[in-house]
Amino acid sequence: MIRNIEKSFEFSDIELKKIIKDFQSEMFLGLSGQKSSLKMIPAFVDRPTGAEKGRLIALDLGGTNFRILELLLLGRGKAVKVKEKKYLLPQNCILGTSVELFGFIAQKIKDFSSEGENKLLGFTFSFPVKQTSINSGILLHWTKGFAVRGVEGKDVVYLLEKALQAKGIGNIKVSALANDTVGTLVARAYSDHDCDVGVIWGTGTNACYREYLSKILKYKVDDKAGGMIVNIEWGNFNKLKSSLYDLILDQASINPGFQMLEKMVSGMYQGELVRLIILDLIRLNFLFDVKSEKVFVRPTSFKTEYMSLIEADKTLNLTATLKLLKDLGVNESRPEDRLSVQKVCNIVSLRAAKISAAVLIAVIQKIDPGIFCKHTVAADGSVFERHPKFSQNVNKTIKGILKRKSRNIKIVLTKDGSGTGAAIIAALGRTRK
Repeated sequence: MIRNIEKSFEFSDIELKKIIKDFQSEMFLGLSGQKSSLKMIPAFVDRPTGAEKGRLIALDLGGTNFRILELLLLGRGKAVKVKEKKYLLPQNCILGTSVELFGFIAQKIKDFSSEGENKLLGFTFSFPVKQTSINSGILLHWTKGFAVRGVEGKDVVYLLEKALQAKGIGNIKVSALANDTVGTLVARAYSDHDCDVGVIWGTGTNACYREYLSKILKYKVDDKAGGMIVNIEWGNFNKLKSSLYDLILDQASINPGFQMLEKMVSGMYQGELVRLIILDLIRLNFLFDVKSEKVFVRPTSFKTEYMSLIEADKTLNLTATLKLLKDLGVNESRPEDRLSVQKVCNIVSLRAAKISAAVLIAVIQKIDPGIFCKHTVAADGSVFERHPKFSQNVNKTIKGILKRKSRNIKIVLTKDGSGTGAAIIAALGRTRK
């Protein structure tokens, strides 16, 4: 039974190479303004030089938590974090109105920043945005479970500035808007000139890269010299084979038919796939006892973080997994049950890593078809950082496909890069409008 599930999640090398080819085709279509599952959104900013200086504020909104930080850029690729605070968004800000969301954020900015000194703010907004300048962008659609009314189709910088004004905050100017992936790339590139790709593997997943202006055909500008970071929005890539469980998950989601790669790779959905598989195995009398079904009936009750604990469990008879299952409400489990659960987690996370590796190769080959140069990939997110095998499996898959050329690719954890990057982009926004 487990083997049948494993087969439905497997991707052979031939299939992975097809993903690479299909992904690059979608990239070309998106860059030229044609219909594509990849938005390929110009970020209106290039990599930093490392010489940018100043004291700046960054707002990092990418999920149910958001951060405000103050950063001092010293130049020569050095930055010092002055202070930082994290906040949890209440439910009414996630499913309510734009006034509730941005009003709440503006109040926290007011509490965080002292009055008087004028400061520039870089706004990391980690949702699909059609950016129109370095400090303006229209939300295309919500992801990650957000459904705030009055934001889709609107300029999110305008909404934030309006909320700041309503709170009487006149000394802060929003000078830059960035996706968290763009911020992560910029943060690493401030001190590493080989960095030309940024990836988030967390609650959601996305990537960006540096592209030549001459290849961004939909970007109408007279001077096509130089480059610009492009926000791929790769979570919406849809040229992937699906298992039965992917189809069930997709149909039950708030956005059926969209974000197909994200639903196979990101932290928001991996645990849900495992839950669906476990529930099916219980109903087929393959796993646990029938009374355990009630533990796994509720959607999203099995978190992706549980997968990390289970896959890291090397104890005799998987006693750490036994404790977790008991905490969830599964009072009785045999060692073979726990092994099966661990195997299911392996199946889901390995596929996520293989898909991630394939689309990452596609991006790097778009920059450098022969992969002759060094490429640093700035990576952040809970799945990349905390899962015990994910990054290892991504690198293993890259090596298996590219062989010796994989030596030119280095994936580096760029922790909290989205906030730092937003501050650096705010400094760039002084002169680039």
